[in-house]
Amino acid sequence: MGEIENAIVVGATGAMGQVIVRRLAARGLRVLAVARTAAAVESLAAELPMVVPCIADIADDSAIAAIRAAITGPVRAVVHGPGVATAGGVLTAATAAVVDAVNIKVGGMLRLVRAADAALVRGARLIAIGGHYGFEPSAYAATAGVANAALANLVRQLSWAYGERGVTAHLVAPGPADTERLRRVAQERAARAGASLATVLDEMRRESAIGAFTSVEQIAWGVAMLLDPEADALAGSTLFMDAGRRRGIP
Repeated sequence: MGEIENAIVVGATGAMGQVIVRRLAARGLRVLAVARTAAAVESLAAELPMVVPCIADIADDSAIAAIRAAITGPVRAVVHGPGVATAGGVLTAATAAVVDAVNIKVGGMLRLVRAADAALVRGARLIAIGGHYGFEPSAYAATAGVANAALANLVRQLSWAYGERGVTAHLVAPGPADTERLRRVAQERAARAGASLATVLDEMRRESAIGAFTSVEQIAWGVAMLLDPEADALAGSTLFMDAGRRRGIP
């Protein structure tokens, strides 16, 4: 029997990250769960024997050495899913907030990949999670929109850079997921519009072709599906999981 393959998940303690960690662990992967603080990630590791905690700040270059030192075997997947602050539209968002978002999303993905580089096996996946605002701009989320749009270009570059090694890169672009973070965004939107939270949530659901939010379980399914060998054909592409929110042609 060969070595147990590993997955590395950044943003492992968030609402979405925890579900992804559980899905990958159930698939038989040892999951290196990366987070900035120890308490939450150690709690996750205590619950799931296949999870190993790694404390690192993906917004800083020190994360490269910290993650690299924690890798104990071949890496089958890296998943980069940290959230960024919502700082308003492009006319009002502080430039520092936009720069921070790009650093976390794009800089963080590069740090993660560089940390895992030597351990990547043939068939490994480099998976970035960046919401559909990168393709369908929002008046409320310039930070996420700019950073996620940059991720789409980055995964294409990574697929070309790693293609000869049989490693592919992918962007998963979910629509809004019904989490506490979404409700905070909706509350800010409601305050600006002088509307109730329930009204704004209903409006956001109607922005979907099927009148629904994307679930974190669906996002975790999409990430796990990319580990299938057939997903080689998706190299460098974006997997839209927005429940029909995008109206333009990709």
